[in-house]
Amino acid sequence: MDSLRAQSALVPAPRSALPKLFAVGVAVVSLAAGFILFQEKFLGWVSVATLLLTSGPPLHGVYLLLEEVLNHRNRSVQGVLLSGPALSLWFEEVRPPALLSCLLLYLSGSPLPLPLLWTLVWLCPVLYAFYRSVGMLGPSEVELSDICESRKMNVAHGLAWSFYLGYLKLVLPNLESSISAFCKSHHGSAPLWSRGSKRLLILIPVNANISHKLEDEDERVQFYDSLPNSQLDRGGVRGRVYKHSVYRVLDHKGMAHDCVVEYATPLLTLYNMSQDSSAGFGEPQRRQQVLLFYRTLRDVLDRSLECRNRYTLILLNDEHEDDPHCLSKSILRHLQQQDSEEYPMFPTPGIPPPQPEQTQTQWGGVGDALSRDPTLMFSLDKPRSLRGPVEVTDCSRTGFMMYNGKA
Repeated sequence: MDSLRAQSALVPAPRSALPKLFAVGVAVVSLAAGFILFQEKFLGWVSVATLLLTSGPPLHGVYLLLEEVLNHRNRSVQGVLLSGPALSLWFEEVRPPALLSCLLLYLSGSPLPLPLLWTLVWLCPVLYAFYRSVGMLGPSEVELSDICESRKMNVAHGLAWSFYLGYLKLVLPNLESSISAFCKSHHGSAPLWSRGSKRLLILIPVNANISHKLEDEDERVQFYDSLPNSQLDRGGVRGRVYKHSVYRVLDHKGMAHDCVVEYATPLLTLYNMSQDSSAGFGEPQRRQQVLLFYRTLRDVLDRSLECRNRYTLILLNDEHEDDPHCLSKSILRHLQQQDSEEYPMFPTPGIPPPQPEQTQTQWGGVGDALSRDPTLMFSLDKPRSLRGPVEVTDCSRTGFMMYNGKA
């Protein structure tokens, strides 16, 4: 449980609606205070403020629309120009509050002189569009991260879904049969498989630095053999081969444990992107994307019926890089955790497994309590009239006492 808690503490939680709650709370308090201070002209001030705030995005949308029309004429799908983001500033995001502010301003009247009001309506959108275009009012990194996470636009989301749909969903359903076939052909390896190790152990290092040979990372992890190959027709390739490697992991006592281990190969893409200057992908962004990759892949696999109980995700923290046996310890810790959670690791010797409770049946025999299917019993006796309770004993036939009661 400690390893799972450590992983949960390391992986960032999804973005919450806390900023919206703060905004709603501050707005309610401010509007209540404004209503107390400016009772007569309160609606007028609210309508003016709303009008000034909503007049900037339409002008900025005009700039974006002109850029789409002039430079991206050929970007169309079935004759429709791809200018949705620019048009949405007009028809989706701005129209309701702008129309509402105009209506309130018309009904309540302007608290400002008309020349001053028109000056503000003219200057505010011009300055807003200018500051927004030069990047001074652009979204912050937190806002961009929130947008990318909510719309599944991160690099990690695409890599996690590609890894699941293009690989794990194809190979995990056949993993158990491949391990069984491997154990039959390798009799010396069969006793070294624990029940928790009959899964695909997927290693996800936080630093995305993947070694192509696990024995280079830890001498206690040695390549043993490969599982039988799986072949599938994919993307025009007949009989595309999918294979897994079996590794023998030694603990501190020298005891061997066989399991199927491999790195999450999409992390190579993240690492290579961080090494390429043209990608604009630094080490902090890489670490964030690795954690998002882990969280996304975990959520996707948790909902997958094809992959259930056939995998184990192991998040490798880079805080223990100085330990030469960090990899083997992490693998063995997860194997022991799987066995202790799902199966008893240390059964009490000499005590047989519990048997169903033996109870005395009403027919004089011994049977399992609540373990028999109900049976239909037919009597050839003629029906009797309803009378008071009469004791009738016939030990030679039935061996029990039968009572007839009045309904």
